[in-house]
Amino acid sequence: MDLYQQTQQLLDELTWQLQQHQLWSDTAPAASALQSQAPFCVDTMPFASWLQFVFLPRMQALVATKQPLPTRMQITPMAEVVYEGQEVKGLIQVLHALDSLLSKPQQGPTHA
Repeated sequence: MDLYQQTQQLLDELTWQLQQHQLWSDTAPAASALQSQAPFCVDTMPFASWLQFVFLPRMQALVATKQPLPTRMQITPMAEVVYEGQEVKGLIQVLHALDSLLSKPQQGPTHA
């Protein structure tokens, strides 16, 4: 399984985890909220909304078009702060797996 397939599998798992923990929303944030320049859009939306409406679409677009993927990600620490004391172990594990996968040195080209 190549890096893009592994990444897509984890993005699918992230979507599932958000849904399982009732963190998935049927309502997108206002367009102005998506324009935030703050990390994780912390000034305009909840972290789960950032994952759903910013992170997932951007990552899925990179995977679909086989564009270069991030090489240093640190999403897990933010999730641990936001969800401290909550039962979201599976969500944290998926984010950690994404951070780890995309932060290790890649061997050669990532696409065929």
